[in-house]
Amino acid sequence: MDPISPLEQSLHAARALVLADLVAGRVAEADVVSLVEESVTQRRWWVEQWPEGAQYVAGLVAQDVQDALLERYGRWPLCPVCGTGDPHALAVEPELGPDPHWVCSEAGVKVAAVGSLGEALGGAAPS
Repeated sequence: MDPISPLEQSLHAARALVLADLVAGRVAEADVVSLVEESVTQRRWWVEQWPEGAQYVAGLVAQDVQDALLERYGRWPLCPVCGTGDPHALAVEPELGPDPHWVCSEAGVKVAAVGSLGEALGGAAPS
């Protein structure tokens, strides 16, 4: 059995983190999971071209899925921090950097690391 390459490890980790957030938000339907797979496929090419970018893949996959969901269904994930005003989506920060987090731009706070949204939404952390 061949060891998993660092590139594949980063892609598998990104997939798992984004899926955990989709499950936490109760939107992990088959068509939504397909959006994750599409993003991972596209990001595989991107990381093959720029291996140093492997540490950024989780944030990029989260942004890709968020953009695809906006086009098809609406904003996701909705901010759990702001209790008043219009509902708004969280953003991924940094846009291109390691250690991506979901942040509320309106309140200026980090809500959760990508992959840990369940804690912010009142659920248990993924195991």
